[in-house]
Amino acid sequence: MSEQSTQEKRKPISKLNWMDISTIQHFTTETGKILPRRITGLSAKDQRNYMRQVKRARNMLMAL
Repeated sequence: MSEQSTQEKRKPISKLNWMDISTIQHFTTETGKILPRRITGLSAKDQRNYMRQVKRARNMLMAL
């Protein structure tokens, strides 16, 4: 893959918050499972941040 196509695939979510339900639902399945990196196109750092925020939202019962 070229560098340009990799950058186009990545969607930066640097300021994701556990209260941002619409973004969280965009990267989860209908059953609430977290989509893998190869599907979302996020960097490893963004994916870890995203997973933390989803787990926080689940604990607060904001997203199922």
